[in-house]
Amino acid sequence: MPELLKAADLFCERDERILFADLSFAVDQGEILHIQGANGAGKTTLLRRLVGLSWVVEGNVTWHAPVADGDALDGNRFWYLAHRPAVTLLQTPLENLAFAMALHNQVLAPEALWQALSTVGLRGYEDVPAHSLSAGQQRRVSLARLYLDLPEVRLWLLDEPFTALDTSAVNQLEQRIVSFAEQGGTVIMTSHHGLHHAAVRPLHIGAPL
Repeated sequence: MPELLKAADLFCERDERILFADLSFAVDQGEILHIQGANGAGKTTLLRRLVGLSWVVEGNVTWHAPVADGDALDGNRFWYLAHRPAVTLLQTPLENLAFAMALHNQVLAPEALWQALSTVGLRGYEDVPAHSLSAGQQRRVSLARLYLDLPEVRLWLLDEPFTALDTSAVNQLEQRIVSFAEQGGTVIMTSHHGLHHAAVRPLHIGAPL
């Protein structure tokens, strides 16, 4: 599989404390990179640097071609799910999902959106304003986009995707992540939750607090 990402000599300091230094790694297609570390170790900061949303991390990041300071990846080619669910509380799950598709310049049939929401356990909640949903249900609204068929999206960057999910939803998401990698997709994720599969490669950053 061709190499998708290479990071070299990454350095991050916060409040006069070095979070990580001389951090280098590469990620191949079909691989799941599991970024691990204690709270405050810089996992989210690292993930944001990889997609060009934060520049407090020094060093070089290359996605086939260098991503220079101020540049970002083509947003139509990846999903970035932050630690907080990207959900507009005044919109329904269906409206949220349709808006996410619009940001990717995609218009899918309503049936596809309904099916994705049903898959994550939101059948019957499609037209309920998101502010009326529980934290776990709001997380599922965000995760529903991972169950849509967008062939050009071959990279997922997931920040603590298992947060607020029950055991059943955790198991379902584990299976979906593994299936995506087995089909040639690439996943870079942060999580305190263990994920066991041949495609998973752990990356430990920082030191225990």
